[in-house]
Amino acid sequence: MKATVKWVDGAMFLGESGSGHSVVMDGPEDHGGRNMGVRPMEMLLLGMGGCATFDVMSILKKTRQKVQDCRVELDAERADGVPSPFTKIKMNFIVTGVGLKEAQVKRAVELSATKYCSASIMMEAAGVEVSHGYEIVEAEV
Repeated sequence: MKATVKWVDGAMFLGESGSGHSVVMDGPEDHGGRNMGVRPMEMLLLGMGGCATFDVMSILKKTRQKVQDCRVELDAERADGVPSPFTKIKMNFIVTGVGLKEAQVKRAVELSATKYCSASIMMEAAGVEVSHGYEIVEAEV
């Protein structure tokens, strides 16, 4: 996997993935930015959420659950000072569907957390306290 990050100006950078997709990262005005893009640490958090949600959805599809929506809300804490790495990340999956089986949702979240999600497993290996929860919402028919 490869990526390139190019400085634009101030605290703005343009990231390009090896697959050819681009994203703007920028800092707040008090750090020389113009607040025109996500922060780099937000990108890490978003990547982790995307990785985990991909896993959960893949597992639920394989078990033929009738999922209509799935999102993960992430709440992260960072250490004070510099550097300020993540210290805790709470992940809560909200899965909406028809007749979803709680055991299947629980198992999908557990498998993502312990076996499949490279991003969250990497964060834990780096000493970040990562927790996973879920909620099931019955969709209106």
